[in-house]
Amino acid sequence: MTDTSAAADGTAISGDPKSLRVLSTTDLAGIDISLADVVATVEGAYRTLHAGQSDNPRKLTVKPQDGHSVSYAMLGRDGSRNVVAIKTSYKHGLDKGREEQHYYTALTIYDDTTGLPVAMMDCSRIGSLRTPAVSALLARECAAPGARSALVIGTGTQGRLALPFLLTTLPGLDRLMVFGTHADGIAAVREQLKVHFPDRDIEIVTDVRAAAADADVIVATAGAHTPAAVEAEWLKPGALSVLVGHGLAPSTLHRADRVIATSEAQMNVTGTDMADADGKLPAVDSEFPPVLAGTTAGRLSSTERIFAYNSGLVVTDIALGHHFAQLAIAQGLGTEVPLWQ
Repeated sequence: MTDTSAAADGTAISGDPKSLRVLSTTDLAGIDISLADVVATVEGAYRTLHAGQSDNPRKLTVKPQDGHSVSYAMLGRDGSRNVVAIKTSYKHGLDKGREEQHYYTALTIYDDTTGLPVAMMDCSRIGSLRTPAVSALLARECAAPGARSALVIGTGTQGRLALPFLLTTLPGLDRLMVFGTHADGIAAVREQLKVHFPDRDIEIVTDVRAAAADADVIVATAGAHTPAAVEAEWLKPGALSVLVGHGLAPSTLHRADRVIATSEAQMNVTGTDMADADGKLPAVDSEFPPVLAGTTAGRLSSTERIFAYNSGLVVTDIALGHHFAQLAIAQGLGTEVPLWQ
């Protein structure tokens, strides 16, 4: 027996209580979605969470003593879409080069109105879109008025869409700097920018200190082995530093005039590499959901140096993943697996 429920945007999603629709990397790769649509979906998830309609418990983490791998499990509920989901993430080879690492992440969604499964999907594209969208929202709310220059550190998965998303929320940016150590990554950053903003180009920088001193917005997305480590004293008055991966020294956090985090609890779990000599992190001045909702100011003055910690909240994965599932199912994508038969 197959039931049908109405999705948040009116798209019908059918489900079978004994089957699960699986959406592969290939299924999701061909789905067309605009950067503005991604930003709006992610912003909506934050606003729903702030309104108390969603649940985003603290993530569970497993990491062996030698640090060669890390695993996460994240459960959440989106109250505006009435869906429940769990995301799993596993990365192996953290002690090796990028080409030797393995990363697997999946999102399984259930309709909390009908009680039926919606889909299980590869979550890599969801994360590659969600994270830079959050950085762009942080920049929109926390960058100094009239921000014109941006520096992206790192050219991996998260670095490649950082600038297109920043231009989506801050169209006034006119200097786009990139620091990277991989030629193919730099080429990919340029290619992605041209796809979304064909009239724009990047400026490749080698002097991180000089570039940081000129940047109104810095987004650090690099891997753990990056040589970049921007110090607080390099930053201009009013600079916003957003940490996604690596590329910022701990001083940018500890000497910031204001600290914003998507989740203080998650920062305390995953941001330990930014701790001081006593192993401590400073308290945040505000989490991001109330900033987006307008109940807390992102910035108090044009000269504040602000540090923002961007760690993924599963409610944003759920909202974006559900949106992708709606689009995929409407296009007849995916494979029905009789998992519970």
